[in-house]
Amino acid sequence: MGNSNSLRIVGFNSPIEKGASEGKSMIELHDDSRSVPVSTTRNLATLKGGSENFGTNCVWRIVLASIKTAFFSDKINLLLPCGPLAMLVDQLTNRQGWVFILSLLGIIPLAERLGWATEQMAFYTGPTVGGLLNATFGNATELIISMHAMKQGMIRLVQQSLLGSILSNLLLVLGCALFSGGIANHNREQMFNRSNAGMSVGLLLMAVMGLLFPAVLHVTQTELHIGTSELALSRFTSCLMLVAYGIYIFFQLTNQKLEYMPTKEDGSPSGSPVEEESADVSKWESIIWLGLLTLFISVLSEYLVNAIEGAASAMGVPVAFISVILLPIVGNAAEHASAIMFAVKDKLDISLGVAIGSSTQISMFVTPLCVVVGWIIGRPMDLDFQLFETATLFMTVLVVAFILQEGTSNYFKGLMLLFCYMIVAASFFVHIDPEYTQENPENP
Repeated sequence: MGNSNSLRIVGFNSPIEKGASEGKSMIELHDDSRSVPVSTTRNLATLKGGSENFGTNCVWRIVLASIKTAFFSDKINLLLPCGPLAMLVDQLTNRQGWVFILSLLGIIPLAERLGWATEQMAFYTGPTVGGLLNATFGNATELIISMHAMKQGMIRLVQQSLLGSILSNLLLVLGCALFSGGIANHNREQMFNRSNAGMSVGLLLMAVMGLLFPAVLHVTQTELHIGTSELALSRFTSCLMLVAYGIYIFFQLTNQKLEYMPTKEDGSPSGSPVEEESADVSKWESIIWLGLLTLFISVLSEYLVNAIEGAASAMGVPVAFISVILLPIVGNAAEHASAIMFAVKDKLDISLGVAIGSSTQISMFVTPLCVVVGWIIGRPMDLDFQLFETATLFMTVLVVAFILQEGTSNYFKGLMLLFCYMIVAASFFVHIDPEYTQENPENP
């Protein structure tokens, strides 16, 4: 960094020095015909204009280089024009199916670039805070979509999209990571830290407990106060889950041993979790990109949410399938790519940290946060995700817990998770949400 700064100083000063020398010679040449003060002022003005032009050109070069790095370094960015196209189609036509598809495709590269910007920021914050930022901004897409849906009173869409994000991370993302890592390292079983994975699975089971009891109360009709006890229990449980997650984060930040470290076959750490790499952009550039990408996702998410019901009717697909299967695939684009990349590089602990850590954050932070925000803005969102959805989550967490209990991985374990995700997807494709049908009888 010191060398680069010195180069910039030299590059910035050299035109001035050159201009100063030129100014001096001009004064000497024209000293007979013009007074020194006039020629000096003129040349100082020339110097000032030259330095301003150089500074402007330098800023533009930095901006263009940053844009090139952000949007022209990955083939997935070819989908970026889909976002403006979705807005254009929404304004000119009434084809909600096309608006939904184009919005969905447009958010994919934005979500991936948001993950990239977070990784760039991690170079300046350190691995622990960087991992927390990665998980937080990695779930920003789901949170933004949920907030837009909640403002419009689409509580079931919020619940199902959050549930789908957890299922997608645990089955699809983790399954692809284990399968890819097993294929790339087929000559041996991959190892990972069981204690770290076990803590995350424990938090997931706590989240399942928080969702299970309101659902059981609703099904058995055993509430003390019908219609209010379930909501009160959900809000109380959500506050406890937020506190538990806050303590978990504090525990992570103050205990370096809980960081996900690559391990050798004998279980010993193999060194630094991340290779010696350098950031593509500066710290302030990464902060600016985080803000801009979050804003772009927020704008496009509004079009996406508004088009969901019309798209479901146009395509003949249940809203539950769109909410649980299609939306999370978009939101988990960054996690999906990162988890596979680290697994192929035999850094399975980092892959588990990405996939399971994201699921933990959605279940223990994003979901209860939505309940609390709904409480504040007057939207009665609770933790009753209905019996079918809660049973799906319960079985998913159990399957993942049993697969990870040995601390080893191979491609067949990843394949089992992928098959489980196919079963879940098929189940929601034939599932009719009774509560949504009651609220929207014209859109079953």
